[in-house]
Amino acid sequence: MPALPSLRSFRPLAIAASLAGSLGIVAPAPISAQMPADFHADTSVVTTHSVTIQGVAVPYTAEVGYQPVFDADGSTIAALHYTYYERTDVDDRVSRPLLVSFNGGPGSGSLWMHIGYTGPRMLEIDDEGYPVMPYGMRDNPHSVLDVADIVYVNPVNVGYSRIVGDTERSRFFGVNEDVRYLSDWIRTFVTRKERWASPKYLIGESYGTTRASGLARELQGSEWMYLNGVILVSPTGLGVQRAGPVGDALALPNFTATAWYHDQLDPSLQGRDLEDILPEVEAFTLDTLLPALARGGSLPTSERDAIAREVARWSGTSPEWVLAHNLRPSVGEFRKELLRDDGLTVGRLDARYRGLDRRDAGESYDYDPALSAWNHAFSPAINIYMRSELGWDTDLQYYLFGPVNPWNRSGDSTGENLRRAMSENPYLHVYVQAGYYDGGTDYFSAKYTMWNLDPAGRLQDRMRFTGYRSGHMMYLRAEDLSTSNQDIRDFIAWSLEAARGPARH
Repeated sequence: MPALPSLRSFRPLAIAASLAGSLGIVAPAPISAQMPADFHADTSVVTTHSVTIQGVAVPYTAEVGYQPVFDADGSTIAALHYTYYERTDVDDRVSRPLLVSFNGGPGSGSLWMHIGYTGPRMLEIDDEGYPVMPYGMRDNPHSVLDVADIVYVNPVNVGYSRIVGDTERSRFFGVNEDVRYLSDWIRTFVTRKERWASPKYLIGESYGTTRASGLARELQGSEWMYLNGVILVSPTGLGVQRAGPVGDALALPNFTATAWYHDQLDPSLQGRDLEDILPEVEAFTLDTLLPALARGGSLPTSERDAIAREVARWSGTSPEWVLAHNLRPSVGEFRKELLRDDGLTVGRLDARYRGLDRRDAGESYDYDPALSAWNHAFSPAINIYMRSELGWDTDLQYYLFGPVNPWNRSGDSTGENLRRAMSENPYLHVYVQAGYYDGGTDYFSAKYTMWNLDPAGRLQDRMRFTGYRSGHMMYLRAEDLSTSNQDIRDFIAWSLEAARGPARH
């Protein structure tokens, strides 16, 4: 592998980056993370392995490499780092699905789903997703590699991916810019791997759902590549508007799930199963709370007080506190308030995690204990795995959260693009997975997005939704890791069954 020694000569500045965009935590100002024009942007390493999935031995190759992003004149403007798993005992490659996986941020590495969810190897964590030592990796007996080959892609300035030469950052960092260059990169990858005949799927998490939704239409319209499925894990708003009273109201079912998990609900609710009470709070949210919030200051005092009592009952808080926040407390305010008497906060991205602030007073918490726990576990694991098991020897920093700001968010019509792609392609199916305890991209807002992405209701029979008793990365809970991977298998089988006939409405 002659190219890799050159990587050791470049050490981009270390950054203290955090999740950006849809997760509401802004990454720092841009820094230089560009490689010289002679950077080896087209190289790979292949190793062979085997994993037992659902009791069956699955042999596979793991290819780690760089594939260039090409400019219109054929010059290289970026090098995208990817990991590609291909099952090797398959005779019929034509009918074998290919799954293209992205994470979010938009500056977040592909490691989360790669070594936490669908890949054949996963990080060492406990059954609830907390870090454990010694750090390392183990086989993933639930990986979907048994039914689909998988490529995990790091967009520009994410993971080990970098800009090459003096290309302007604005070419890559934006909703539509991101989709355009990734669409061309996917086409090149599919061509190189001779997978044009294969059923093809995109899976994105968080901002990766914005990316995947935009790509579904871009691949059809610019690359003439038609997909069988798009899997949206903890989806963003996808450009579907829900500002004002709608957005304020939609958070309540997540508050209910969080309060239930921490035993803070009224006994009449706490004694019931979570999935028994969620339909009731969803109905209250749509039928009562949303119309009340739409009336704003004109709502009569008696009705305002009654609404406050109900919101408090469903959120494990007090009517006085709800009234003090004009019936619409934010996610951050709720995370600080729920366990204030115990001196604890709860996680935004996964409310099962609890944190300790400097002081109990205030309206916001010091940090997200869920994100801190995940960084703690994933950072050593991905560095160990890439070097020790996959043979990718480099001194480059793996950007868990890379320098991608400023990010151009104008013109986000990714939800509409997904709807259009479904309309044009009768084979295309959509699957949404969401955690009940995720306050960053909450499950009920995901439902709302699905409903309003297809206002005519003509595509609902090609959409599926599943909720899980965990948070933003539901697969970190052992029980949900098994269930959610099986749900992906079932979704792939369902969409392939629909492809047995001609693609027509």
